Amino acid sequence: MGARRHLPRHGTDGRRGPLVIPRPRLARFLLLLTVFLCAACGLVYELALVALGGYLIGNTVFQTSLVLSVMVFAMGVGSLAAKPLRSRAVGAFALVEGLLALVGGFSVLLLYVLFAWVGIYTEAMVVVAFVVGMLIGAEIPLLMTMLQRIKRQEAGGAVADMFAVDYLGALVGGLCFPLMLLPTFGQLKGALVVGAVNAAVGMAVVLWIFRRQTRRFVRASLLTTMAVILALLGGAYAFAEDIEVTARQRLYRDPILLAERTPYQEIVVTRSFAFTGGRDLRLFLNGDLQFSSVDEYRYHEALTHPALAGTRGRVLVLGGGDGLALREILRYPDVEEVTLVEMDPAMTDLGNGFGPLRDLNERSFEDERVNVVHDDAFNWLRDARGPWDAVLIDFPDPEDTATAKLYSVEFYSMLTRVLAPDARVVVQSGSPFFAPNSYWSIEASLREAGLSTTPYHVDVPSFGNWGFVLAAQSSDPPDLALSPDAPPQRYLSREVLAASSVFPPDRQRPPGIRPNTLMEPVIIEYSKDEWQYN
Repeated sequence: MGARRHLPRHGTDGRRGPLVIPRPRLARFLLLLTVFLCAACGLVYELALVALGGYLIGNTVFQTSLVLSVMVFAMGVGSLAAKPLRSRAVGAFALVEGLLALVGGFSVLLLYVLFAWVGIYTEAMVVVAFVVGMLIGAEIPLLMTMLQRIKRQEAGGAVADMFAVDYLGALVGGLCFPLMLLPTFGQLKGALVVGAVNAAVGMAVVLWIFRRQTRRFVRASLLTTMAVILALLGGAYAFAEDIEVTARQRLYRDPILLAERTPYQEIVVTRSFAFTGGRDLRLFLNGDLQFSSVDEYRYHEALTHPALAGTRGRVLVLGGGDGLALREILRYPDVEEVTLVEMDPAMTDLGNGFGPLRDLNERSFEDERVNVVHDDAFNWLRDARGPWDAVLIDFPDPEDTATAKLYSVEFYSMLTRVLAPDARVVVQSGSPFFAPNSYWSIEASLREAGLSTTPYHVDVPSFGNWGFVLAAQSSDPPDLALSPDAPPQRYLSREVLAASSVFPPDRQRPPGIRPNTLMEPVIIEYSKDEWQYN
């Protein structure tokens, strides 16, 4: 036998004839490499849609379930749809890769633009996920057909080889997305880069592995098509930042001063003239307002000073990477040490290095009493050593599992292990007016963890009515008071604080509110049901 294999086949023109593959072992290796790359690209598209939905909509569990279920179903539909194309597997595969490069590569950009300009996301995402899933599903039957044309195998062995490489590619794609693509290119550009890989793979299969089985006209047509696709992806890559900036500005009322997408969240700072006549600096995380410089002092005075009315030598701040709570804490000269735990280094870099915010927090990060830790607060607390005299918890509102665990009974139970006997804890707890069930679930979770609680709320014009919970390990609820030597404040007074513990009848603790736990994160459902109407 010679080095070439002669097997029946269908060419890209549909005629039967001998299949001549030079160096079949190399060709088989290259085709399996193609399977590997296709699987990696496919998983990146899935993860990109999940991440985008988490950034724009929140509720990551729902976004993950929706994307994966739609795409897996569509993959089955695509596999069935590809059956009639197996007689022209080479050309069909090149066409599928070209379409996948366009739809998958432009998916994030298209959905972001639709969300910003039209206000549509979920419906469009389902359509995009279905089309991408269909194209991914069509790859496997076509690749299996081409693999069998190179070397006939028993069906079970061929399937085992194919799926082993496919799963390995999915593993690599899944790891590359958060570790390489997002940090290096970001979401928009990352999807475009992966689209270019899809286009290149389709071109390589036709122009290299099966070049002798493809008519010259077909090769030229496919080469031209792939070149156009790569040009479109390259053009979009070149203008991606401009498109993103323009689309992002549509989401915000005021001019954007700074925007950064980190592995954890999207950070946006806007600035405009406020109704008071001064500058209004606003911080948004994943589109949610965190503070307005016009009235942030109301929020941070209410968050900070009740917790510091007792012993305060060692203070722990969980969250609060903007440094504004630190500013209030450091006004007490008898505070000896402050540890701030913030997961996203970009937030503390912003608080310490971004001029307008550094001026607002009065350069609080430069105080020698401050120690910054970059870690997930839940994981950090498991090994933390106390005791702490006062703890301020200033996390974003619980909208998904990543944030809901920071409002859980388990989290507060771990916290009790590092508290001094007379320590006071305060938790920002959302709005008792707009989200009463979420608010009282946080209070119930603190009580379930063995802490006594004193709920209170204040008016912050940018947020509306906003609530906190003061907690302690004493048998009686902690007194809502200010320290006798508290520094002067712009908003909070003993009279305001006394009134803040009074809730109107329609916003008092409703019956049947459940504490939030890791196994039953009820606060996600509470939050979703309440905030979607506000």
